Amino acid sequence: MHALIYKEEGKPLVYEECPDPQPKDGEVLVELKAAAMNHRDVYITQGLYPGIKTPIILGSDGAGVYEGREVVMNPAMNWGDDPHAQSGDFHILGLPQNGTFAQKVAVPANKIYDKPAHLSWEQAAALPLAGMTAYRALFTQGQCTAGQKVLISGVGGGVALFAFQFALAAGAEVYVTSGSPEKLAKAKEMGAAGGANYKEDNWHKSLLKMSGGGFDVIIDSAGGDGFSNLLKTILPGGRIVMYGGTRGKINGLSPQILFWKQASIIGSTMATDAEFKDMIQFVADKKVEPVVDQVFDLPQGQQGFDRMAAGKQFGKIVFKVSE
Repeated sequence: MHALIYKEEGKPLVYEECPDPQPKDGEVLVELKAAAMNHRDVYITQGLYPGIKTPIILGSDGAGVYEGREVVMNPAMNWGDDPHAQSGDFHILGLPQNGTFAQKVAVPANKIYDKPAHLSWEQAAALPLAGMTAYRALFTQGQCTAGQKVLISGVGGGVALFAFQFALAAGAEVYVTSGSPEKLAKAKEMGAAGGANYKEDNWHKSLLKMSGGGFDVIIDSAGGDGFSNLLKTILPGGRIVMYGGTRGKINGLSPQILFWKQASIIGSTMATDAEFKDMIQFVADKKVEPVVDQVFDLPQGQQGFDRMAAGKQFGKIVFKVSE
């Protein structure tokens, strides 16, 4: 088979021939039709991820065929028995084991699910990691329900867009933030009730005004200095769910706001197998269509890495896998 292989930090990925995966006991071999990127893949190539080894076939997301079935794969391995948090053996497809940027991948048989029939190969490949992360953050941790007011920060990234789409599909009133006027405009076209540019002064006050007082649920992946302003927009008893920290440590957070509003700040990572199954069913039932930013042929995959590193994407970057 051929695969896109990461060999050395600071060097472009190489598309070349390599041996077919050999499934172990309990594993199956999936012939991939499409694979999708996550920020995790870029962070690995930048040396910003623990346990990096080379050479490695990256990629956590994929869709393909197994014995005539059209399938998507759950990339979360060894979650464990506790639904509240992952086990010490938890890891993600694409490191330490070879992932989906290839023509074939070996995965445990219990990690494949029927592809939602309304999705293209590219849309299906875009779904797994970001979709499951958004689903757990929004529904399990955030307890989002119809009629609530929800804020999604940093709309445009994969998880944020899924959280935005899932909240809309669940009947919530959804608002967004972004540093890009173009991304804010796209979100409004997709159904956002309002949005604010976090690069502008008093952006949180604009959100308070347009929402009529604040939010029941906030989904955030940034942290950093702007987080304290997010806290100012939470309604009493509200939940702020964090699935990332791209802007670093939080400064200036007022504990008085937190305890007086009886608000919660909750961490969230990936999802259990049960949540993944529920997410796939939710997408099928609600006919959610993942937002695909751009599709590259797998041999030109380095272009996708460059685009994501530059932060230009709105939605998922997908690789088309040819036989």
